[in-house]
Amino acid sequence: MSTVKRTHAQSSAPHAADSHDLIRVHGARVNNLKDVSIEIPKRRLTVFTGVSGSGKSSLVFDTIAAESQRLINETYSAFVQGFMPTLARPEVDVLDGLTTAIIVDQQRMGGDPRSTVGTATDANAMLRILFSRLGKPHIGPPGAYSFNTASVRASGAITVERGAKKAVKATFHRTGGMCPRCEGRGTVSDIDLTQLYDDSKSLNEDALTIPGYSMEGWYGRIFRGCGFFDPDKPIRKYTKKELYDLLHKEPTKIKVDGVNLTYEGLIPKIQKSFLSKDIDALQPHIRAFVERAMTFTVCPECDGTRLSEGARSSKIKELSIADACAMEIRDLAEWVRDLKEPSVAPLLAALGQTLDSFVEIGLGYLSLERPSGTLSGGEAQRVKMIRHLGSSLTDVTYVFDEPTVGLHPHGIQRMNGLLLRLRDKGNTVLVVEHKPETIAIADHVVDLGPGAGTAGGAVCFEGTVEGLRSGGTITGRHFDDRAALKETVRKSTGTLEIRGATAHNLRNVDVDIPLGVLCVITGVAGSGKSSLVHGSIPAGADVVSVDQGAIRGSRRSNPATYSGLLDPIRKAFAKANGVKPALFSANSEGACPTCNGAGVIFTDLAMMAGVSTPCEECEGKRYQAAVLEYHLGGRDISEVLAMSVTEAEEFFGDGEARTPAAHRILNRLADVGLGYLSLGQPLTTLSGGERQRLKLATHMAEKGGVYVLDEPTTGLHLADVEQLLGLLDRLVDSGKSVVVIEHHQAVMAHADWIIDLGPGAGHEGGRIVFEGTPADLVAARSTLTGEHLATYVGI
Repeated sequence: MSTVKRTHAQSSAPHAADSHDLIRVHGARVNNLKDVSIEIPKRRLTVFTGVSGSGKSSLVFDTIAAESQRLINETYSAFVQGFMPTLARPEVDVLDGLTTAIIVDQQRMGGDPRSTVGTATDANAMLRILFSRLGKPHIGPPGAYSFNTASVRASGAITVERGAKKAVKATFHRTGGMCPRCEGRGTVSDIDLTQLYDDSKSLNEDALTIPGYSMEGWYGRIFRGCGFFDPDKPIRKYTKKELYDLLHKEPTKIKVDGVNLTYEGLIPKIQKSFLSKDIDALQPHIRAFVERAMTFTVCPECDGTRLSEGARSSKIKELSIADACAMEIRDLAEWVRDLKEPSVAPLLAALGQTLDSFVEIGLGYLSLERPSGTLSGGEAQRVKMIRHLGSSLTDVTYVFDEPTVGLHPHGIQRMNGLLLRLRDKGNTVLVVEHKPETIAIADHVVDLGPGAGTAGGAVCFEGTVEGLRSGGTITGRHFDDRAALKETVRKSTGTLEIRGATAHNLRNVDVDIPLGVLCVITGVAGSGKSSLVHGSIPAGADVVSVDQGAIRGSRRSNPATYSGLLDPIRKAFAKANGVKPALFSANSEGACPTCNGAGVIFTDLAMMAGVSTPCEECEGKRYQAAVLEYHLGGRDISEVLAMSVTEAEEFFGDGEARTPAAHRILNRLADVGLGYLSLGQPLTTLSGGERQRLKLATHMAEKGGVYVLDEPTTGLHLADVEQLLGLLDRLVDSGKSVVVIEHHQAVMAHADWIIDLGPGAGHEGGRIVFEGTPADLVAARSTLTGEHLATYVGI
């Protein structure tokens, strides 16, 4: 009896294993975090908020997720660890209660030409198996339907060792689905010869127009000394043989003035030096040349499907795998549901589930053949989510970086449901977010701030959503902000006519975009907004387009170099000290000789990840000691680059360092809310919102009558959106026309004119469903946007 009692008493007490229900962070000092200590509940949805640059990503990604990843890597064998990057422990005193972290970020998916939505998920693999089982005529195993697998034939001898050695002749054959002409890319590239040379001139008259191919250097010696053609003869008078040698000749050893050299035709040479490299990594003038010289056309053999004739000939219910991949995913899901084939029932169920996940997450308008590099940051993030929705894993920490980016208010409701589903499976969900609709569903809120950069990095509030609302933080104060509809709207000064627009899913759209006002183009994700604006408004002399593309730049680039601010600063230093401006460039003559102006020394550790350490000679300042002896207004160049935009604005505004050209650029940076940013901070460390605003500030200097902005509120805090609206008003009041693609209701409410596309996404969209003022849209409530905007403004 007593034994039974004792057992009962033990079972009612909580098990020791159930007591670990918190993630504890103590003394986090990564980036701008100021000794942050917090406790995050496990198996709950926690939202991290705060102004852009307040330290949200530093806490969630660079501390919690980074340490989780490092600890997982340490569980592998020493041999495996040798091939993995060596991750440094984040600067934090205690991190306790961590679980495996899965990061679902906004990094765009690989731009590899053979990567598609289908290959990035399991959908393509399952479709290939399906066609290999049911396709008629049968052409081979799943690889026969893959555009990443080439067909191979080989023959040879195998030696079989059984007693006496015996050679057996054998033929090997593998059937792949890759189109032999375009090698699975769907497009073929060609070189426009008119961009390589001026055929009316001779080589000695500088006929070549390829960057760096001057007749004064090594290339001149090679062309003159090779003896394959006359360098004084105009290229249009070359024989076929001479033209072939100039353009296509294979590498050939030649001797010029007693020096052994190699001659190679222009086309293979530029293919190796320019075309084989990532176009974004090239210098601007070389990138411009490549974009001029290369022409891409749809492959005539596979008609852009990437697949061989054999793979396209095999069909299920009169549909080939190419047709299936070209369909919108929601239509493909219906087609899969109609296939009643008991022999592959489990496969059909798994494929149907994956395709339904696309529809559920709001990506039913995509097709499986869509190149993954063309997805927006928000779309890429949601495609990555699909892998996790059907996962059997529980007690995992999912980390999301603004999952509502690029989503219409209607889509945000769906996204909220998916986040709650992940939580309800027993996972810890950490979300970095600005949208009040997503903050509202949190079980726990952590608000960082109070400001950005050095003014941030502290926890201002930790608790429930109700507590945040009544708290005095910036987020709490702005949480229930609602932009009111304008009482009066500006009148247009003209129209930009678009007639018969058919790009992507647009259905012969005719629309007049008013000029001289703030015009907002809206509609659900995939309704055709970007197709209408970017496909129909050419970025010409009068149009300044600020899109969502990543900023091109290396770790040497910073806000000063990107915005053009460094040029007037260098000139001011040079003038004040009577020396050359090049001395004040860390990428030119003034660079520290030890680190070549990088500020850090990179050590290559062969098979392990490289290690970077601050340069001991310049102490990370990037300049030679001699350069730092030159001063302007009592500061050297490294001290100026360490200033924030606000400090520099004051410094260059008056006094000895007064530089109007620099002051104008700094004014624009402060205008878009980047006053806290350090001038020399590497671009690679900026958040998404900071990069977007840096681009906007830089483009504001361009002379254009029409500004086209693609979701400028991306990554902006509620308080920053107010500042952005003020900036857009100032642009319009100065005589500019502003066209904004946007989902944020505050921007819609503030518009003078709204053009709403829809009614749905993909082939259900592509039409104009409303044109008029925001007040008319709210009054009509005839579209999804109208309903959500009416709820937002409280009418």
